[in-house]
Amino acid sequence: MLKVEQVSQHFGSFRALDEISFEMNKGEIVGLLGKNGAGKTTLMRILTTFAAPSSGLVLMNGENIAKHSLNIRKKLGYLPENPPLYTDMTVQSYLKFAAEIKDVAKNKQQSQLAKVLHECDLEKVKHKTIATLSKGYKQRVGIAQAIIHEPQLLILDEPTSGLDPIQIQQVLTLIKQQREQRTLLLSTHNLSEIEQVAQRVILIKSGKIVLDKALDTLLSANQPSPLTLEQVFFSYHQAPSQLSDQARERRPHE
Repeated sequence: MLKVEQVSQHFGSFRALDEISFEMNKGEIVGLLGKNGAGKTTLMRILTTFAAPSSGLVLMNGENIAKHSLNIRKKLGYLPENPPLYTDMTVQSYLKFAAEIKDVAKNKQQSQLAKVLHECDLEKVKHKTIATLSKGYKQRVGIAQAIIHEPQLLILDEPTSGLDPIQIQQVLTLIKQQREQRTLLLSTHNLSEIEQVAQRVILIKSGKIVLDKALDTLLSANQPSPLTLEQVFFSYHQAPSQLSDQARERRPHE
């Protein structure tokens, strides 16, 4: 479905991405992890066609996304950390606008609007101005605009940032429901959220992929004392001298 081949990105002498390669299959939810500055945002900008890589290739269903960016964008849904909301509009009018600019066929706009209002549990606030909504509802509106055109690939950047525990669980439930319809790439600093929704983890460090494994395999590799994702994450970001003997022994093999 998505294939990333030897992608690098340079900013002057700084290499933000260094020959990144991975594939994503239809229906997968993949967690993208890494510290600030690891290269996650740069990678997401390339995958969403907002930036072209310095070298390498990204294919979506065999199509080069750099050469066919306008067509590829019709197949992509993207929720940045700060959703692109027009807060003076009502939820319904904003989503109608989103459907129009994303080229949803006119005869399907009404049905798609009804579908995302239902899926994102926005029906009871559809006539409210976005500015009056809670942070949780604003995130749902952001997800609704990202899926209203039925994208094949959905990319979410910190979708639960700033939410309370109840709102987080509501958004995570919504994300899990999307798996039946599309492939998802989810970037978040909240490792417990990745454990709840993802099937696979990609960990980036200093522009390189240092880990790419199925989540179940990764966490159960040390039975009867399975690792947590937090332990895995820290094992890749602490200097060898900082790791305890136990942590060093339990670090999953490449």
